Amino acid sequence: MALIQDIKVAVDAVVFGYTSAEGLSILLIKRNDETYQGSWALPGGLVKNDESLEEAVARELNEETGVSINYLEQLYTFGTPARDPRNRVVSVAYYGLVQPDVFELDANTDASDAAWFNVKALPDLAFDHDQIIQVAIKRLQGKIIYEPIGFELLDKKFPFSELEKLYKTVLDRPLDRRNFKKKIMKFGFIEETTEKQQLEGAGRPGYLYQFDQEKYFQLKKDGINFEI
Repeated sequence: MALIQDIKVAVDAVVFGYTSAEGLSILLIKRNDETYQGSWALPGGLVKNDESLEEAVARELNEETGVSINYLEQLYTFGTPARDPRNRVVSVAYYGLVQPDVFELDANTDASDAAWFNVKALPDLAFDHDQIIQVAIKRLQGKIIYEPIGFELLDKKFPFSELEKLYKTVLDRPLDRRNFKKKIMKFGFIEETTEKQQLEGAGRPGYLYQFDQEKYFQLKKDGINFEI
């Protein structure tokens, strides 16, 4: 009996945004296609015959949101037969973490709108994109325990409390502040400067910190275990 196969390959992008004021958010597009028209979804689409998966996810993200990201990490492959009502579609999902303020959103092609949504206030989503996002959140939470983050998301010089807030927001749980600082500082990718933060009103200003870029990127490459 001959094997019958008619499977299409797609890509989806889970782009997390982080700011100190807004917390953790996800970039979504409003679909302009007939299927799930008007529903919010992850940026993505079918892979062209002449492009790689990485080229496809970068193209779809840029076309539908106006956002260009140098690097997205492959997350997982989603292939439940009925996940797309139109065809049998296998989607390879990617994820990344960025500063939303850096980008000016510009919805185009299959998207009528693009916007950031806080992870705790997401709208109803098309396809199985809620499942994809949950997998991405768990992956991100697992990743930051063994790999440092923050260089791309915080100011060049920052109070240590901002780094703590970043980790607490992504992990979605409280931290032991004293132990967290002790564990982070022992790796040597954070340096205390001689500058102090500017405070409005009463309060004792603390020193600002900065990343040791060489040490930071070496640890990202090697992977470390914070045991946070």
